[in-house]
Amino acid sequence: MGKHRTDPASGPSQRQRRVAELIRRQLSDVLMRGEIHDPDLNRLSITVGEVRVSPDLKVATAYVVPLGGKGQDDMFELLKRNAGELRRAVSKGLTLKYAPELRFRLDDTFDQLDETRRLFSQSTVRRDLDD
Repeated sequence: MGKHRTDPASGPSQRQRRVAELIRRQLSDVLMRGEIHDPDLNRLSITVGEVRVSPDLKVATAYVVPLGGKGQDDMFELLKRNAGELRRAVSKGLTLKYAPELRFRLDDTFDQLDETRRLFSQSTVRRDLDD
């Protein structure tokens, strides 16, 4: 028996976190350098905020946001259209047995940060924090 955790409630294993960060960096680099043969995709500036991988490392979900937050529908269409080439380009820099399937979700952490800032700026909340 290996030391890999299989209980999803316990959170990702150290290996999952390490692989996810490697994929995040590689995907960010591929997108930044415009390595994909799609000029429409290469025109976009996409931030890869986080990647999460499945316990078997076969599926990687990338949380992405277009620069400025505009054009999300176009971004997802272009990422989906180029998923195969992105998968090959990302896996080139990794030493994994399988190239993970890439899935894309909107990274809404920036929206959550804005909402948190907005809440903290409210006078009733500031008053409660100052007590």
